[in-house]
Amino acid sequence: MNEALRGRKLLIVGLTLFSMFFGAGNLIFPPFLAAQAGTAVWPALLGFLVSAVGLPVLGVIAVSRSGGLDRLAGRVHPAFARVFTILIYLSIGPCLAIPRTASTSFEMTVLPVLRDGQGTAVWQLIYSVGFFFIAALLALNPERLTQRLGKILCPVLLCLIFLLFAGSLFTAGQTAPEPAAAYSGVAPVSGFLEGYQTMDTIAALNFGIVISLNIREIGVKSEKAVMSSTIRSGLIAGVLLAVVYIALAYTGIKAGPSAQSLDNGAKVLTFAAGTMFGSAGEAILGVIFFIACLNTCVGLLSCCSEFFCQLIPVLKYRMWVLLFAAVSVVVANAGLTRILALSTPVLNAIYPVAIMLIFLSFLKTATRGMYRLGVLFTGIVSVFYASWGAGIAIPGVNDMMVLLPGYSLGLGWILPGIAGLAIGRVTDRSALPKE
Repeated sequence: MNEALRGRKLLIVGLTLFSMFFGAGNLIFPPFLAAQAGTAVWPALLGFLVSAVGLPVLGVIAVSRSGGLDRLAGRVHPAFARVFTILIYLSIGPCLAIPRTASTSFEMTVLPVLRDGQGTAVWQLIYSVGFFFIAALLALNPERLTQRLGKILCPVLLCLIFLLFAGSLFTAGQTAPEPAAAYSGVAPVSGFLEGYQTMDTIAALNFGIVISLNIREIGVKSEKAVMSSTIRSGLIAGVLLAVVYIALAYTGIKAGPSAQSLDNGAKVLTFAAGTMFGSAGEAILGVIFFIACLNTCVGLLSCCSEFFCQLIPVLKYRMWVLLFAAVSVVVANAGLTRILALSTPVLNAIYPVAIMLIFLSFLKTATRGMYRLGVLFTGIVSVFYASWGAGIAIPGVNDMMVLLPGYSLGLGWILPGIAGLAIGRVTDRSALPKE
């Protein structure tokens, strides 16, 4: 078949991509944002949608047009492409994102049952082993994800989220609190940075491998048709993400002022669901989290294993799946709060570089110098900002970096990035390799 997917088949692939995107972070950050932003929730949500929906969709398109992340990053330098790609796969893989799927779903499915907190560590270990066993089984055949995620699990997930949202519509509204310090005066920027935590932009740079594999499994053979189908499925996934985020944020609003003191979105949603539905609400929420986190875990295990079996072919695809599942069991037992605390500085360092690469991919006149200096200047500032946010002070350097516009807000990389593009344009007009 040389034509791009249309109709029902395209919708199913779009639902599959949505399922791969929509996991732990996608569930917990919108309601947490709503609780923290208070009266500034809608400006904050707008910023969140830009980084958590707009950038991932652009990422899918950028990689599809470029022929893969390795080619896109390779426009900077082959060595950079190798290092950056590995960092991204480790971040969305066994070091952060994959373990987070188990730790988040544990907090939402098992932890509420352990009212006295007895034996939490033991139960978390048992749960994570079972969770990753199921995920690994599903990931062993990545070409079948469309059948398992797009046709079955995703529709069930969307129905349950709609049920939760419907309950919030009939819940008496409460007065929204004043914005927390992080959202006071800069709500859109704070929402934008909160969108980093979903990891979807960097995941988008990799999910194309699995999605294109599934599109070819359906019967599409033409490379142009595969690319077109991937882009269209990305747009479908983006629309679904935006709708669900708005629904989840609205649910967080209905949680009221009491939710602002809670320390993560999982607890905000638990509080809201319990208020609306009682113990049944916690059960519904537990199923939602389990399905969403399982979907994303399967997608991440698949794309990470596909990459590493090509990078280090000594181990076959299925061995990488089992290895990553085993490592993730260990990391997941560190707990959700610790994983979230670790992910913030890592994402602050990686995300701006990913955004710059995506932006450059749409510039038809971009040169080799623009790629190299734009990414270099962006990366330097983002790494220093990440270290600063992690409490690692570098004498003299951070004092200079603070002078950059927007540095304290996490946007200090923008001006140096633009400067890098300008200098690269003037000093190095080397043409990019034809792909």
